[in-house]
Amino acid sequence: MSFAADLELLIRARYPLIYLLTGEELRAQEIVAAIASHRQTKLYEWTCTGGLVMSGTSVQSRQRNPATKDPMVALEQVLEQIEPAIFLFKDFHPFLVKGQHAIIRKLRDIALNLKNSHKTLLFLSPILELPVELEKDTSVLSLPLPVRAELDALLDRILDDVASLKQIDVQLDSIGRDRLLDAALGLTLGEAENVFARIFVKHSRLSGDLVSEIFAEKQQLIRKNGLLEYFGAGETFEDLGGLRSLKHWLLQRACAFTAEAREYGLPAPKGVLLLGVQGCGKSLCAKSVSGAWQLPLLRFDVGRMFGSFVGSSEENVRRAIAVAEGVAPAILWIDEIDKAFSGSHGGGASNGGTAARVFGTLLTWLAEKDSPVFVVATANDIGHLPPELLRKGRFDEIFFVDLPTEPERLEILAVHLRRRGRVAETFDLPQLAHVTEGFSGAELEQAVISAMFDAFAARNALDTDHILSAVAATVPLARTMHEQITHLRDWATGRARLA
Repeated sequence: MSFAADLELLIRARYPLIYLLTGEELRAQEIVAAIASHRQTKLYEWTCTGGLVMSGTSVQSRQRNPATKDPMVALEQVLEQIEPAIFLFKDFHPFLVKGQHAIIRKLRDIALNLKNSHKTLLFLSPILELPVELEKDTSVLSLPLPVRAELDALLDRILDDVASLKQIDVQLDSIGRDRLLDAALGLTLGEAENVFARIFVKHSRLSGDLVSEIFAEKQQLIRKNGLLEYFGAGETFEDLGGLRSLKHWLLQRACAFTAEAREYGLPAPKGVLLLGVQGCGKSLCAKSVSGAWQLPLLRFDVGRMFGSFVGSSEENVRRAIAVAEGVAPAILWIDEIDKAFSGSHGGGASNGGTAARVFGTLLTWLAEKDSPVFVVATANDIGHLPPELLRKGRFDEIFFVDLPTEPERLEILAVHLRRRGRVAETFDLPQLAHVTEGFSGAELEQAVISAMFDAFAARNALDTDHILSAVAATVPLARTMHEQITHLRDWATGRARLA
């Protein structure tokens, strides 16, 4: 059932008090006005600045009673109204907090009166403030974000408005339109209208390759929340050496967020868990997926979630999840999830069980989510991962990222040399790949950087010998932590796919 149909059902059933929770005031007001028109019922609107006025009349002809700016006077008007009516009180939440005893008592009286009438009182606010005294008499409805069809209609209206402007070049085919609409999912209608207008002003055109402008708008939403960190789509799979099996698996799911995939019956992919040796490209893979799929990347920092008050950490996780779902389709990157939830096993002696509760909130969401949020979680120590995280249903697949093979080391070295402005083919890459057995991707990168420092200090051009010297001076992690890595490999055998 849609929000409008659900709201009209409550009004028809004579629910006395209804709380509409949304930041989209204009959109909610239009839905309420449409319901009032359909039911041929008068609609009154109240604000603390304008008082109680009848909706639908022109600004000049509206009869204003300044006294109704007082909420108590306005509520008395609701009681005195005899004809069927809907009353929409905007931003009434400051009058529903502790200490407003008279107003809360008045609302309880009104609730009893409205049950036997054809009048309904609606509160419209972006914040939920509901005193205990009114919980039994009030129904709460949350206005969901616009669906694709609403954004599609908005885009049609905008294109009609700019059709007569010769300086605006519209280059939208069906694929480009799908990309723009997919990117705009998670924005309010007002935010979507603003970002489309910004594209017209900045580029004097509209096409599917301008989705980065929409991502910039979503980045603002994430910054306002402060719980998630936004990463721009900088890296692609070209920057990720090796990991062919993992990259192939991810490329197969790149089109899973399209309208064609939905018509085919494909669900949005849940996510992937990357286990493996430190420095082998797990975090870079998360960033590369964002670039390859052209989707915003959000980093879930568990450290930001833990608050000082009881229950605040779980609420922070729920808010972060809501933001991720709000800007979906998106990629949620949970880096080093093993360290984040290492305290979730025990009884919570060290943190009062907060880690276990935070982990439980995240675990429930991973299992039940149906929003197009693709989760990329990385972990180094499988000993800290609880078994319920590893079972099927939380993630689509678990990949083990091992130390790179010789062909992969050659590819990784070439990537880092090209990234630093060198022609990779002028170096003896086969020799370098052979002598770096046991090196991780991060250690290969550091060997190249160390060689560049040596060459720069000697005022020489970087060559193979400089890199060989840097490699000889490096003790790889595979040698330092041989026992731990061997244990990790033994565990992954038969339990995870090789990346």
